[in-house]
Amino acid sequence: MGKGDKKTRRGKVTAGSYGKTRPRKSGTSKVAAPKVETKVEKPKNAAKPKEELAEEKPKTTRKKKTEE
Repeated sequence: MGKGDKKTRRGKVTAGSYGKTRPRKSGTSKVAAPKVETKVEKPKNAAKPKEELAEEKPKTTRKKKTEE
């Protein structure tokens, strides 16, 4: 039982192989999911109208390259 023994964990580490005594780490971790805090939405001040409203400009349409 030592570094040359492929059946022991130390031998598997030295040889760089995996098996029953040295399983690979699983892809998915078994850590509990973090707690998600629920956010309480505050009512927004929708009653306040803005005094200065920007004037809406008509949208310009782009000419297609085939029309030029």
